Amino acid sequence: MILFLRSLLFYVGVILAILVFAPLSLMILPLPYPQRYRVMTKWGLFVIWWLRKTCNLNYQVYGLENLPTTAAIVLSKHQSAWETIAFQQIFPTQVWLLKRELFWIPLFGWALATLNPIAINRRRIHQSMQYIIEQGKQRLAQGLWIIIFPEGTRVAPGQQQRYGIGGALLAAQSGYPVVLVAHNSGQFWPSRGFIKRPGTIQVIIGPRLESTGKSAKEINLLAENWIEETMQRFVDN
Repeated sequence: MILFLRSLLFYVGVILAILVFAPLSLMILPLPYPQRYRVMTKWGLFVIWWLRKTCNLNYQVYGLENLPTTAAIVLSKHQSAWETIAFQQIFPTQVWLLKRELFWIPLFGWALATLNPIAINRRRIHQSMQYIIEQGKQRLAQGLWIIIFPEGTRVAPGQQQRYGIGGALLAAQSGYPVVLVAHNSGQFWPSRGFIKRPGTIQVIIGPRLESTGKSAKEINLLAENWIEETMQRFVDN
């Protein structure tokens, strides 16, 4: 019962924060992207802080020394909404690859649209691949990191989906480095669960993967192997 009440309190705070930041996102739209980003990611900062206060759920990051000094493409496991929020604090100024249907969510989707994500129509695979490459190169050239979940959807702990080629294709054609990420957020914040369990989410950042001279298929396979092998540590423990 106490976990339910804590989780309920958490969501109340999140909704109230959205009611503040969604209108704010439209008000500051004329500002340059870096300034808008600094303002709007304060919402994520609040959510992570509020999660710690209400649900006693924290996180720890390993491998920060592996982050390149240039813009990069992050290929990460996706288990819950937590990483879409926490990555704003872990990685430099960024944009996300996401499905355009998220824009249809009242208030939240409108605010999300102001942060220049790469939004794709997953029903049009060929056009989406071209769009990812075109828009991704532009964002990287601007010094922005790109967050991509290659499985394309949230996956329960211990499970795996097919790794899409889009992120690896962008890396192969742009030459920017790839940052691989594994984490166990789904053990504490289930993708289809209301309850948030107390504990410490562990985020592991792998060695930098250079894309120069590698094919998209090779990059994708290297990413999948490292992420899934690293995820096995959480299962074994």
